[in-house]
Amino acid sequence: MKLSVLLALTALAPAAVAAQSVSYFRSDHGVAAGDSRLPEQIEQPNCLAWRQALEPGHSTPCVVGDRVFVTTFDGKQLATVALNMADGHVLWKQVAPAKRIEVYHPTGSPAVATPASDGRRVFVFFGSYGLLCYDLDGKLLWSQPLGPFQDEFGSASSPILADGKLFINEDHDIDSFLLAVDPASGRSLWKTARDGFTRSYSTPVIWNPGGGRQLVVAGALELAGYDLETGRQLWRMEGLARIVNPTPVVDGQRLFVATWSPGGDTDARIAMEPWSLALEQWDADQNRQLTRAEVDNKEVLDRFYRIDLNQDKSLDQGEWTKYAQLFERAQNSLVALGPGQVGGAPKVLWRYSKGLPYVTSPLEYRGILYLLKDGGIVSSLDAASGKLIKQGRARGPGGYFASPVAADGKVYLVSEAGVISVLQAGGHWQVLASRDLAERTMATPVIDGPRLLVRTEKALYCFRSPAEATAAAR
Repeated sequence: MKLSVLLALTALAPAAVAAQSVSYFRSDHGVAAGDSRLPEQIEQPNCLAWRQALEPGHSTPCVVGDRVFVTTFDGKQLATVALNMADGHVLWKQVAPAKRIEVYHPTGSPAVATPASDGRRVFVFFGSYGLLCYDLDGKLLWSQPLGPFQDEFGSASSPILADGKLFINEDHDIDSFLLAVDPASGRSLWKTARDGFTRSYSTPVIWNPGGGRQLVVAGALELAGYDLETGRQLWRMEGLARIVNPTPVVDGQRLFVATWSPGGDTDARIAMEPWSLALEQWDADQNRQLTRAEVDNKEVLDRFYRIDLNQDKSLDQGEWTKYAQLFERAQNSLVALGPGQVGGAPKVLWRYSKGLPYVTSPLEYRGILYLLKDGGIVSSLDAASGKLIKQGRARGPGGYFASPVAADGKVYLVSEAGVISVLQAGGHWQVLASRDLAERTMATPVIDGPRLLVRTEKALYCFRSPAEATAAAR
């Protein structure tokens, strides 16, 4: 090989490595590449490679080469932590310069968003502060304050990377937006207002339905596609729940979006009285506004903070009407989408309305679509037709916040209580084994080669098959 060619290839090598190292929340849509053996009888002691104690947090581990990045909250400080993949020891910890911690739901955490990395830098987002960028050794490269936001549940959407840009979507009670940032400098490239969108927590995905890649965001009531270069909205379509937590799943030119929120089913829909009737019943001082003390509607009182958009402690006609329409238009469903007209909204391939998850994202693996909802209820559908194949329960009862992941013919689920269930993948899936960590678990597990990473509120666990452990020891 000529020296000039060798030098050229050497110069390109770092960029190639970086491109292969791009990682962010469900960047693989929950399906790991490769053919490494993963643990099946996960309850066996030799399946656990290591356990590293950590401060609490709900962010999913971000793996970059031989390093793992998570975020934590110890009750006072928000931090980014780097660990060594080989044995789990902590390499560095950097505290975020947040002056105040955002309000958040007791079930949640202010350390929810998953870090992202382009292979050279790691990007973290805290709703209490904004974006922070470190090199892989923990040196702060840049920061961009963005929060806190008006939302008593906190923020949860994670940053993603594509086409040399860092994207973050923030949908809250007011001032929702989609932002593109230069990963090298932190400079804002464009910011698109998402007028009309209220609080939701789904992370954007990249989709190419033909005619070019798009940034797709699932938000309250609607799905929307954006141009990656300019942030221009390309299309939007209705048919989603009033609050969206799950992240859509891409399988080639198909896009699967599962959304469910309480009170959005046809036979159990939340409703608000017409404004005129509400005034007639409750406007005691006749000032054409309604305070919390005046309203006698539990559904409204439970959501008073979010409906009170200007935070003046009373509801006016505009605020009332906006949320009445939100409840009326909400649709709980799983929808499969395919390419529509170039530049236009996608085509609906099929819909499904049972066993829908509130928080967990769907998983498409080997032609089967898996849904996981509270109670450990697992539904498997034919991804092409939407036909239900099987519905049953995993070993872990209770709530589920961690999304399913798959590889090596297995599907892994983790309950809030910390029960890991291993399924034999397939339409007629079977539970192979389980392991109870007895620690609260909210973060989605990650598969990296032969390793399964499970992050609880107390520690990060690394599992691998006994065969892989034996091979590594040679």
